[in-house]
Amino acid sequence: MINRIFKKCLITGINGSGGSFLAELLLKKNIKIYGTYRNKKNNLNSIKNNINLIKCDLNNFKKTLNIIKKIKPEVIFHLASIADVRLSFDKPREIINNNNNCTLNILEAIRISKVNPLILICSTSEVYGNVKKNKMPIKENFKIQPINPYAVSKTFQDLVAQTYSKNYGLRIIITRMFTYINPRRSNLFISNWANQVVEIEKRKKKVLEHGNLNSVRTVIDIKDAMKAYWLAAKRGKIGEIYNIGGNFKIRISKILDILKKKSKIKIQSKINKKLLRPSDIEYQIPCSKKFIKDTNWKISTNLETAIENLLEGYRAD
Repeated sequence: MINRIFKKCLITGINGSGGSFLAELLLKKNIKIYGTYRNKKNNLNSIKNNINLIKCDLNNFKKTLNIIKKIKPEVIFHLASIADVRLSFDKPREIINNNNNCTLNILEAIRISKVNPLILICSTSEVYGNVKKNKMPIKENFKIQPINPYAVSKTFQDLVAQTYSKNYGLRIIITRMFTYINPRRSNLFISNWANQVVEIEKRKKKVLEHGNLNSVRTVIDIKDAMKAYWLAAKRGKIGEIYNIGGNFKIRISKILDILKKKSKIKIQSKINKKLLRPSDIEYQIPCSKKFIKDTNWKISTNLETAIENLLEGYRAD
């Protein structure tokens, strides 16, 4: 099994909900960590003195090129994107332009600079669109058919990365992450519900609001997701695409039921039509066999524990 060793890495979007967790994980790996951020650094308060932060909008090609030339990273975890499916229906141009440009600038900067890092392109299961139930589980060779503006932007990232890999020899691995629980992203449906539960417990809110509850998915914990990114870089095969997701499927209405049962008080809930998406995913079940075979990744946190941790995190704030 491949076992790469890295001394220096760059995390784009390090202040984001995923990037900050990844940075916390990599600090335990004796790696010098650089990270680009654009706005606030709240998620990095506990580790900001142990990492090298660079304020940069990756839509600025000149600055992006200078960063790559100066740092010369051995591995890049490209997480920088506006990752919000629901918002992308309201602001498609903003999100598509941002996500496309920042990825193209990173790849082009590496091509021009002749720096030769391993690049992990963090794509998403959203690129597969609405795959029929009888076709589950979703494999890496399934057709890409995005059904929302955010997924279109991630499809571009995915395809342009494949193009740079094939034509310019960039050392790229693409991961397509399925649903995960993230306490630092209140716009994700599970995290949003948990946050609302705690607000209701604190008498700051009366009723929990939700959108569509009929989607069937698998769900993993954020720490298992970030460990997967690390193992993809360490052990993944260059040029490969990997699905990463859970092995236990559940209708998301059942997740809301679990959150309600774990609440300290009775929770009432209702649908908010503003939270509904014009088009939505019905089934999203991954086949992660290739990734597990190549990296020996294992899920360490079960869904119920992940939900408990999520609630306790919001209660502690």
